[in-house]
Amino acid sequence: MPAPPSWWSGLAAHLAAHRHPIYAADLIATTARLLLHAESCDPRSLLARAKSDAPELVGALTDFFRTHGHLDPPPRLADRRATERRSRRIESTPAPLRSQTEKFAAFLLLQREQAEHLGLRPNQLKTIEIRLAAVRDLALHLHTEGHTNWASVTTAHLESFLALNPALRASRLAGLRQFFAYAHHAKVILHNPTDPITAVQHRGFHGPTLTLTQQRTLYQRWTTHHDIHPHEAFIGLAALLYAATITELRQLTDTGINPHHHSVHFPGRSLAIPLDDATWTALQRCQEHRHQLGSDNPHLLVTRLTRTHHGPAGAAHIRDTLAPTGLRPRILRSTRLLTLADELDAKILTTSLGMSYAGVAHYRPSPNLTKPI
Repeated sequence: MPAPPSWWSGLAAHLAAHRHPIYAADLIATTARLLLHAESCDPRSLLARAKSDAPELVGALTDFFRTHGHLDPPPRLADRRATERRSRRIESTPAPLRSQTEKFAAFLLLQREQAEHLGLRPNQLKTIEIRLAAVRDLALHLHTEGHTNWASVTTAHLESFLALNPALRASRLAGLRQFFAYAHHAKVILHNPTDPITAVQHRGFHGPTLTLTQQRTLYQRWTTHHDIHPHEAFIGLAALLYAATITELRQLTDTGINPHHHSVHFPGRSLAIPLDDATWTALQRCQEHRHQLGSDNPHLLVTRLTRTHHGPAGAAHIRDTLAPTGLRPRILRSTRLLTLADELDAKILTTSLGMSYAGVAHYRPSPNLTKPI
């Protein structure tokens, strides 16, 4: 190559450390041949070329580029994609009703900017998209009935629209309330047709949980049966006793493990958590399993697919590991959260688990209470 790319030496070192020498040499030679005929040495362009001309390179190159930050998304990419999604929702709104929908989107974005400047919690871009989707769906429904402006919309029209999908009633009504409040303030309509409408939401958690007997059976399985996979024992105990999420389990690395204090610092949490003896033993078995695979992947849960690079295991691995028990990690986590929310103060949970107050309040014991929207 007359002008090797800046990342060439790094690729050679990466392949030498993570691949068999013969295989690494083949990958280097194939990559060099691909570069000689490529129009650009940009990692994204090279990967696109490799998918068609040299598919055997895709896995190794993707791992190297991701590990060394060559595939990091360009700045503001998320904002640009959100702008495109909002534009699609606005453009799919019928033309007679599109103008106010577009102005409403601008109003929501202005609210978001003002909240950021004031240090308040701004609406997420996803929330804005949900609000626009509700207005778009209502506009499509109204247009089929012959409406050409928002001033002719009545409460009866909204009720007929909300009845089309009762499961989305509360979510859609929240967006329509905000839209018609904006339209009334802008003097587009004379009155707010959403005022008499309510949607009852059941507060509290209503998903599946485990009984105390089931929890004891699982605990005994993961602490006394040493023939099960070490990942199953640690995942099960961490979710059942410490409410660990799939993401926290996948992203846990050696830097978050303190062998002197027998504690772990799950990603996203502000505090390290001391582990009980059973869970710490399960963690050590996972480290031994990783050592047997001969991997230098820093993540605790390493599979045969991830042992050759530094990426985390997939979410499917976490779920599949618990398949012998017939449970999903979220059921174990929810069971623990219900107990903690009943016994501890919400502020303690938000600090220790890295959850929002609304997320913790969802597990507060109030199954018979409802609130109108």
